[in-house]
Amino acid sequence: MVNRVIVGAHYGLRDWLVQRVTAVIITLYVLLFFGLVLSGPKLDFATWRLLFSPQWMKVATLLFMISVFVHAWIGVRDIIMGYVNSAGLRLALYSVVISALFVYAAWSARILWGI
Repeated sequence: MVNRVIVGAHYGLRDWLVQRVTAVIITLYVLLFFGLVLSGPKLDFATWRLLFSPQWMKVATLLFMISVFVHAWIGVRDIIMGYVNSAGLRLALYSVVISALFVYAAWSARILWGI
């Protein structure tokens, strides 16, 4: 019999569900985006600016970007947990990845609301 030690971990169910939900959000956004791009006029700077100017598109794009970052964090964290045995190196890699994802999220918001 396996004796699990309860340490407050959720054993992956929440992360599995979050990754599936973010995958659905990413898929829906990609379908919406390609639908808008393929049904619109030729692509030039003015068209891109017009595409991202409505508030709903900015919010949808930010939700997409946050979903990508959360999805990526769960995947990278699982890879690091599986392949990096040193606790110090694992913590350093976690810090680098989390910092990069926060910078990317802030940068994405700045770009979207700078349009």
